[in-house]
Amino acid sequence: MIGRLRGAVAEVGEEEALIDVMGVGYIVRCGQRTLQRLPALGEETLVHVESQWSENQGLRLYGFSTRDDRRAFVLLQAIQGVGPKAAMAVLDVLSPAELASAVAREDKAAVGRANGVGPKLALRIVTELKGKPITDGPVLTAAPTTSAAPSAPAKPAATGDAVAALMGLGVAEVNARRVVEAAAAKLGDEASVQALIKAGLQELGR
Repeated sequence: MIGRLRGAVAEVGEEEALIDVMGVGYIVRCGQRTLQRLPALGEETLVHVESQWSENQGLRLYGFSTRDDRRAFVLLQAIQGVGPKAAMAVLDVLSPAELASAVAREDKAAVGRANGVGPKLALRIVTELKGKPITDGPVLTAAPTTSAAPSAPAKPAATGDAVAALMGLGVAEVNARRVVEAAAAKLGDEASVQALIKAGLQELGR
């Protein structure tokens, strides 16, 4: 089975990338976090791969930017009710370190933010991942605390409102966050909610 690919980024779609390895193109299904981290077309990248075979779909390659992402993907799929799509959705909203922290805190609400993961499945994930080696890095066992000094809340509030507005228009949360974060990076910290929504819709072709 294929464990990793090193090659040039040939194409990037909404859910997959085409990696050219010495003239052979490998279609790799990726989550949004991984797709956003890929370099520009034509540049070399290293993708950690989990290979899966089924009679209906044949060989499928799932790509990740880190070994921890791939490890978390495998651990998630070992849980009843968690398939590749749900595992990808969890890793789109939580990095492996954040997932490990949520599991340590028994924070099923954090896991439940993933698209298609309901409260019961989120609870099962938190319960069954308890004590599992999700990441090699340190795990925060306490919920993040806010600083006593007030910080500028404009950008988080604007992006959050823009994501909520796009979701209200029928856009999946993962896609809404992707286009809004890209718009915020392009337009800057002072971008209004309306500007972020407009840029997000343009990115989505609406």
